[in-house]
Amino acid sequence: MGDVVEAHRRAFDGFTRAVAAAEGRWGSPTPCTEWDARALLEHVIGFHDVLLLRPLDAKPTRPKDDPAARWAITVDAVLCALAPPGVVDAERSSLVGVLTTDVLVHTWDLSRAVGTDVRLDPELCAVGLERARANVGRLAASGMFGAPVPVDDASPVEAKLLAIFGRDPEWAPPS
Repeated sequence: MGDVVEAHRRAFDGFTRAVAAAEGRWGSPTPCTEWDARALLEHVIGFHDVLLLRPLDAKPTRPKDDPAARWAITVDAVLCALAPPGVVDAERSSLVGVLTTDVLVHTWDLSRAVGTDVRLDPELCAVGLERARANVGRLAASGMFGAPVPVDDASPVEAKLLAIFGRDPEWAPPS
C-alpha cells in the first residue's frame, strides 16, 4: 500500500510547485469556472480534510491568510496520517488513488490559471486515465465534472486525462 502513498506524495509535489507559482495571484480565474486560484486550493485542502484527515482524527491547524502555509500544513498532515502501518487498507488505498488524480488535475488547473507551464507526471496520468475510463459513468453522474472534451487518439496521456475530466488541454486564462 506504500506505493499509493508515494504516488500521492508525487502528486503533492507537483501541486506544491503550482502553489508556489500562485503567490500573489490567488484571484486568477481557473479552468474550473466557479473557482479562482484560492478557491481551487481550498477545494483540494477541503477534500483531504473531509475524506482523509477527519476520518483519521487528524486536525491540522492552519493560518487563515497564508495559502502556501495552509497547503504545506495539509501535505504534512496527510502524509503523517497515512504513515502508520495498516492505515492504508484496500478501501483507503482506492480513495487515496482517486485523490491523487484529483490533485494531479488540479495541479494543471492551478498552473494554467497563474500562467505557468506544467508537465504532469506521465505515470500518474496513465493510472488516473485508466481509473477514469473505468468509472466514466460515475464521473458523469456525479455532476462534479464538465463533459469530456474530445481529443485526438494520438494526444499525450496528460491531454487525455484532462479531457476526460472536462478540461480543454488548450485552455489559457482570459487576457
